[in-house]
Amino acid sequence: MPERSPPGDPKPSPQVLIGFDYGLRRIGVAVGSVTSGSGTPLVTLDNGPQGPDWRRIDALLREWRPDALVVGLPRHADDTVHPLADAINDFCAALAGRSGLPVHTVDERLSSHEASERLRGQHRGGGRSQRDKKAIDRMAAAVLLETWISEHSNRPMP
Repeated sequence: MPERSPPGDPKPSPQVLIGFDYGLRRIGVAVGSVTSGSGTPLVTLDNGPQGPDWRRIDALLREWRPDALVVGLPRHADDTVHPLADAINDFCAALAGRSGLPVHTVDERLSSHEASERLRGQHRGGGRSQRDKKAIDRMAAAVLLETWISEHSNRPMP
């Protein structure tokens, strides 16, 4: 795990991040490091009428001890708000309240497409099965993290 900022640092920059690709049925989760500039897919959680699997999200937060969280917020090509924006903003508020961590959003346009391409390149998916959709969601969360890191640091995107 990367080193954290010294306790006396008034505005430590996040080093370890957890990213979420929020969807109405599934939430892809990845962990990332500002130091490496990369994200690693972790798990895909179910999301449904009862909402996100908060027990598992809380367990991931305890396990990885991130400095901040990143959530994909889709926008249309013309930069207008996506219909999922309200649900995602509610998820962000709940994450911030439960974790006490800063929650950042990043434009997730094309993240699922990029995730599919990466998986296809790894010969692991990109198809239409439920298993492949879960792999895409996890990889999309990694793509979101890498996008956020590249936008908020001097590191080139991997």
